[in-house]
Amino acid sequence: MELPANLQTIISTLLLLLGAYAVLLLIAMVVWTFRDIRSRSRDILVHILATLLVLVFNLPGLILYFILRPQYTLDEAYEHALGQEALLQDIEERYICPSCRRKAAADYLVCPHCHATLRKRCLDCGRLISLSWDVCPYCGSEQPEIQREPGAEVEEEAIPEPVVGSEA
Repeated sequence: MELPANLQTIISTLLLLLGAYAVLLLIAMVVWTFRDIRSRSRDILVHILATLLVLVFNLPGLILYFILRPQYTLDEAYEHALGQEALLQDIEERYICPSCRRKAAADYLVCPHCHATLRKRCLDCGRLISLSWDVCPYCGSEQPEIQREPGAEVEEEAIPEPVVGSEA
């Protein structure tokens, strides 16, 4: 039994369009896979293997790629690492000058910004200790209390007013 010429032409045209669609879909899957793995890994061998996986196995290869691919893109992993580092820095002990409320290193004797006394040295061992300690925790020697002028103590929440005539 032979098909009419019109029907045979229509079937061959539909098969040609379907084949072109399948080829374009395969090319699109391969290009998408290459771009996706490039955003998730720096290893060139992984780029090649992931692309070949989709090229050779088509749709099952793409499904396998979805299962095996790295969970995060490089940008997401970098942002996650930055967030973790920021959290660690917040957790670390920071010393803030009680006078000017700026950051100061824990081993500063005097604030470099406002010149307020931050720590004192032990008279016996010379190590830095807090101003409020009357005993050195390193050597056990008693420390004389620092005599300050009346009004020189800084309250925790007080913000110092600028001194007239000085540049800040």
